[in-house]
Amino acid sequence: MTYEVTIGIPVYNVAKYIRQTMDSALAQTFQSIEFLICDDCGTDGSIDIVRQYQQSHPRGRDIRIVRQPRNMGIGHARNRMMDEARGRYFYSLDADDIITPDAISLLYQTAIQNQAELVYGSYERLFVNGDSQREVNYSYPFRVFTQPDEYAQYAYNVGVQVMNWNYLLSLDVVRRNNLRVTPVGHGYGEDYTYTVDLPTYVTRVVLLPDITYKYYIEEKVYDGKRKKTLSREQMDLALAAIDQKKRRTELRHKPYYALRCSILMMYDYYFACEILSRRGEANPPYTNREIRDIMWHPMSLLEILRSPQSCLKNLGAWFIGVLPPPLSVALLKLTSMF
Repeated sequence: MTYEVTIGIPVYNVAKYIRQTMDSALAQTFQSIEFLICDDCGTDGSIDIVRQYQQSHPRGRDIRIVRQPRNMGIGHARNRMMDEARGRYFYSLDADDIITPDAISLLYQTAIQNQAELVYGSYERLFVNGDSQREVNYSYPFRVFTQPDEYAQYAYNVGVQVMNWNYLLSLDVVRRNNLRVTPVGHGYGEDYTYTVDLPTYVTRVVLLPDITYKYYIEEKVYDGKRKKTLSREQMDLALAAIDQKKRRTELRHKPYYALRCSILMMYDYYFACEILSRRGEANPPYTNREIRDIMWHPMSLLEILRSPQSCLKNLGAWFIGVLPPPLSVALLKLTSMF
């Protein structure tokens, strides 16, 4: 059976939240939806709750569960769901968040009307503290992009969406370009390894100001809490993933190339600063040279100087990456204080 939309939900130890998430997904006014659940081998009975919906809900026949061979983490779960999806479009929903009843209908109708490959909804962050909560809206301006490189130029100028949810994406784009999340471990920019390159693969894109997603902020539950210690292995994987993005030299002729480089370098800068702030936790510890080398820049100095739109950011990152290691680390420490 095929569908117009697949909603993908990765499930791992979310028994406290999964009912409200499933209720919001199954309450969609749009009918042609596959509810694809990736069971990542949790231990709290979350998937049993999903099976109850599968057996008793009027839309239960549209719920499909795929099980991982073992607990593999959210990156592998996202890739598995995109591989398995039977929809024309894919929508990712985290298992502790909710969507509005008209979310899929609004995004889908917008995609059809504009022949769009990608449609973003706006979202609301709900900061939960015990019985109280504070709401903050993050709304996009209404924008329609139809020309090659137009959306990428915009996205890299204002900032790409880091989170891997609340957008409807053509699965043809995913499969034609073999788009993958790089599994690096929760808390180390896993979603970013996917979303940072997404603008380079799409042309027809729509941004909507309508709130379609509610993102709960407390202790995020997938894969446990944020890592309390700095894992050298996971950090190395995350850095390697960004290095791979920096090596996409086929984009050098694109008008957004320098802007994209500045975003990637800022990401590396924050990684380097985090390593410095928690340096004693890594085993083996990072050397000054290793920290300096995080900041290698894919552009030459001449290329940077010829790109005035992002010259200062790129120039600062380039400078940190070519200094002697002790001076580079000293400059990172100094700038991270501000």
